[in-house]
Amino acid sequence: MFPFIKTIASIKRAKLISLMISCALLALLIVIILIVLITWGASYLAEFKTEWMNALVTSFAGVLSGVAGWFMLPSLTILIGGIFQETVIHRVEKRYYPDKMRKESPKFWPDFFHDIKFTIKSLILNILIFPTYFFAIGFIISILLNTYLLGREFFETAAGHHHGKARAREILKQNKSTIYGGGLVITLMNLIPLLNVFMPIIGMVWMVHVYHFIQDKTEIDQ
Repeated sequence: MFPFIKTIASIKRAKLISLMISCALLALLIVIILIVLITWGASYLAEFKTEWMNALVTSFAGVLSGVAGWFMLPSLTILIGGIFQETVIHRVEKRYYPDKMRKESPKFWPDFFHDIKFTIKSLILNILIFPTYFFAIGFIISILLNTYLLGREFFETAAGHHHGKARAREILKQNKSTIYGGGLVITLMNLIPLLNVFMPIIGMVWMVHVYHFIQDKTEIDQ
């Protein structure tokens, strides 16, 4: 189930534009901070006798950190999205699934520690596969890895909002193709410049619709 049109329509209908702008600004801020820190660190450590060599190393570090930061955005997607997740779920369900909404009001970053752990795990895994880029298979491995990570985390957040993480994992096991198919789309969209800064919101909206599709399908089958 690929809710392209429904996901795009939700941005306006569920009043998510302001959240998407905040999300994009936060993502860009993180990338900029990463570039500044690595560039500063390189300039501090670079102590060559010639000034042009110091400038070259610093410039290279800045470019490298910018590229790395951009490609590390998939790992940061869940962390950034976690700030907005409950508000996004609440607004989408209020617009599309009002009879299935949770009664509690949205909370601020309810999965903070889980999101921190996931981000660290994701960053480590993406760093570990980095050498495979030199063998022309890194891109494919990265796509597969992040398809699994993002598909699982976004769905567990959407389903866990209603059932808890444990039950969400059980639902995932029964609907792997649908959920990881969504994870693949989210991962590929994360590679598109400018669009990727909005993916923490778009990915969450996508999986909210996927979750309710699965729930409706299950109810019909029963």
